[in-house]
Amino acid sequence: MRHVIFRVEKERYGLPLSAVREVVVPPARFTLVPRAPPAITGVMNLRGRVVTVVELRQLLNLPEGPTPPARVVLLDRGRRDLGLLVTDVDGIEAVERISTAPGRVTPAVRGVARLGGLGVTVLEPEGLDAAVVALFTPSK
Repeated sequence: MRHVIFRVEKERYGLPLSAVREVVVPPARFTLVPRAPPAITGVMNLRGRVVTVVELRQLLNLPEGPTPPARVVLLDRGRRDLGLLVTDVDGIEAVERISTAPGRVTPAVRGVARLGGLGVTVLEPEGLDAAVVALFTPSK
């Protein structure tokens, strides 16, 4: 199956190509959303559609890095537009074998794969979507 491969700092991630609508350069500024969780960077206008943009680094609880995000990966989520702010996009690759990820399992991570001798964390689009929805759901 073909995947869009992108990076958050030096770590490589992949999403099924069928789950990605497009990749765009982020605007100079996002419109901030009052009282939004820290992982929500803001919203942007993309050809008349309002897209919620999430800092993937914060959504996955990754450490802050020195490289500013340079791309927005837009997920194809039907009527809801969701963008993931990432460091860069490497391209589209065939990912044949996905193994179970070591450590704590999260719904956003499907597993890990090897591409060109390097590891790639394969993300689950529905799990990412659920993680974003959970940001707005009060915890009990």
